[in-house]
Amino acid sequence: MAETTLFILGATGDLTSRLLLPALEQLLALEPERDVRLVGVGRREVSDDQWRDRVREAFGDGPAPAAARLADSTTYLQADLGSADGLRTILGSAQGRPILYFAVPPAIAQASCEAMTDVEVPSGTILALEKPFGTDEASAHAFNQTLARLVPENQVFRVDHFLGQSILLDLIGVRFANRVFEPVWSADHIESVLIRYDETLGLEGRAGYYDKAGAFIDMLQSHLLELLSVVAMDSPASLAERDLRDATAAALRATRVWQGDPVRASHRARYTAGEVNGHRLPSYTDEEGVDPARDTETLAEATFEVCTARWAGVPFTLRSGKAIEPAVKEIALTFRPVRHLPEQFRGEAASNVLRFSFGPDTMSLRLNVHDGSHPFDLKATELDADLGVGSPRAYAEVLSGILDGDATLAVRGDTAEQCWRIVAPILDAWRSDQVPIDEYPAGSSGPTDWPTL
Repeated sequence: MAETTLFILGATGDLTSRLLLPALEQLLALEPERDVRLVGVGRREVSDDQWRDRVREAFGDGPAPAAARLADSTTYLQADLGSADGLRTILGSAQGRPILYFAVPPAIAQASCEAMTDVEVPSGTILALEKPFGTDEASAHAFNQTLARLVPENQVFRVDHFLGQSILLDLIGVRFANRVFEPVWSADHIESVLIRYDETLGLEGRAGYYDKAGAFIDMLQSHLLELLSVVAMDSPASLAERDLRDATAAALRATRVWQGDPVRASHRARYTAGEVNGHRLPSYTDEEGVDPARDTETLAEATFEVCTARWAGVPFTLRSGKAIEPAVKEIALTFRPVRHLPEQFRGEAASNVLRFSFGPDTMSLRLNVHDGSHPFDLKATELDADLGVGSPRAYAEVLSGILDGDATLAVRGDTAEQCWRIVAPILDAWRSDQVPIDEYPAGSSGPTDWPTL
């Protein structure tokens, strides 16, 4: 593999130590032959030895030999990310192909890219950017235009680690490689789709970002809409970057708020004081750094429709919340009832449901079978498959694509714009207080008067 210099801009930040460096160690444990040079970059003065200690700490005890060697050789570069001179210094120190990973707030990343338009960017340079990509459709479009002046689109990696979730790759395999599922993946057979990512974690000190974003922008506008696009896409000719991203982009272009009614199609709430996993949490509005006047939601739910012949009439419900117990993280497809159930069956024929659950990854299929007592009694049973550890490698999967220059699991520019276009009616309705903000105790499953999923 060709030599690559990976510059982590914002090297001393939380994202770098909590996610990027552990993912790099995981990747090198699996692929020790990678020739990667690591350079931490930031405005603060940090010595090479101090930076190496940070890297070793993030790698943890007993890192892979290739990762240990990388930690011993990595260097730190002090530079101003927002100036053309600083960016020239960064790019000028590259050996081989430069990769700039912007582990900084989006506003800083955007300002840095704008400053880069005055710099000669080496051929092959890759830019990796964290969400959110803009603040609405217009700003996302403007940012895309800036990026297009720097490098080709397939060298821009808008990182959504949910696209590296192994359960999503499992879903693609199950759908397209099995005759039992591929022909029935449509409105003719599927009644509804639920994509849900509830977690027990509370704010966890992220008020600076989260209180301005909330659950809807943090999760639904990006991660969960990207998952929707994979579930809803038509079969691509291949799983190569262009074919797969063309298919998901087409699905998002067809996605609208359910029945065009953002008030009836969405709900929002925030947690009050309660207990989660044996730990007391204060009310969200009492968390440090939270401005109660913002009315930031910690639980968001919205229903969409994909206006294609394959999916017309099928509700796609997306939901994500914090301080929720139990934590349900799944993609669930509920099938329509059989057209005719012969008389004399006893008991209820439950809906068939295909579920893909996140980390540890599992797949289950609910079927109706004979219950073993009366000849025609029915009972529902679950067929379960263990698909592995799953999600801990999500960032490693994405980082692998970045280092390989393979944008298959990255968000394309037009997709980033579409995600903002899709959610705009709901954001407008919420900002004008047409949708009330409900409450739920931390540690509960959410507001009791919401429709059951």
